[in-house]
Amino acid sequence: MNGKFVTAIATIAVTGAAAIPAAATLGGAHAASSHAVVLRHNRFLPGAVSIRRGDSVTWVWSDGRVMHNVVGHGFQSRVMSHGTFTVRFTRSGTYNYTCTVHAHMNGRVIVH
Repeated sequence: MNGKFVTAIATIAVTGAAAIPAAATLGGAHAASSHAVVLRHNRFLPGAVSIRRGDSVTWVWSDGRVMHNVVGHGFQSRVMSHGTFTVRFTRSGTYNYTCTVHAHMNGRVIVH
């Protein structure tokens, strides 16, 4: 290959790569994010989380030997004292959830 050909290919590759993120931004696409809710002191912390469609919420058990679960419309974890549980939210709306072991434990995911 001659030098001009290699330079031309390199220029096209760099220009094309730079255009991809700009096109994705213009189309409204975003990289999915993960958000954490910690179960501690018989509470969900934070009690409400606001996310975007396509994002995930991971509940993290951090309450010693205390048993909890996460139950909402369309999702349910098992009852456990440690571990994590993740749900990806693909539709806008408000998703209320509770711990059925401790009825006073309630939380909310707001999906925009």
